[in-house]
Amino acid sequence: MAAIPSNIPEKTVERLSEYRRTLLSCYEQGITHVFSHVLAGMHGITAVQVRRDLMLIGFTSDAKKGYDVKELIDFIGNILDSPEPLNIAVIGMGHLGQAITKYFNDKGLKLRITAAFDNDPQKIGREYFGVPVYAADDFEHEVDEMELNLVIIAVPSEAAADYRLPIINAGIKGVLNFTSKPLNFPLGIAVENYDITTLLEKLAYFVKDSEV
Repeated sequence: MAAIPSNIPEKTVERLSEYRRTLLSCYEQGITHVFSHVLAGMHGITAVQVRRDLMLIGFTSDAKKGYDVKELIDFIGNILDSPEPLNIAVIGMGHLGQAITKYFNDKGLKLRITAAFDNDPQKIGREYFGVPVYAADDFEHEVDEMELNLVIIAVPSEAAADYRLPIINAGIKGVLNFTSKPLNFPLGIAVENYDITTLLEKLAYFVKDSEV
């Protein structure tokens, strides 16, 4: 097995994840090989970009048959996945938190939502899609007990900053923030701020611009 490259660009990591999902779908359909231009067409990018990404991680293809789908799925998994499954907590079990939990735990990845936290007494102690809900005040304690690695923040935007310090104190290493309030963390904690409103407004701008 080739050595796993370090310092892969962020956008390349994102595309590798997307490639794997597409390849898994292909494999389920009985497709055993795929050419770079076909994979590129499925993602709206160039074949050059696909080849560059895969060369960066050290994967090569048979020029006549294309990429071996199963081999490439496994190779990307070796790059992206941790040796052991990572546990995720959802903070906020409103409609968004519940939807994320239901959607994500059906994907069969080495990532699993195993706990949720909320301030609502009617939700604490219940289970949603097999995931128990704990009191938000117990977050720091439960993180250590349950070996949680990542958190998804799905609370109202005005409450997002309240969880910044508990997340730092608990030793969480990765944060996916689904609120419209960007959160910054110290070095050593990876964060993705996913502002749905901004993304929709960006889409609306380009739709408007194309209709002029």
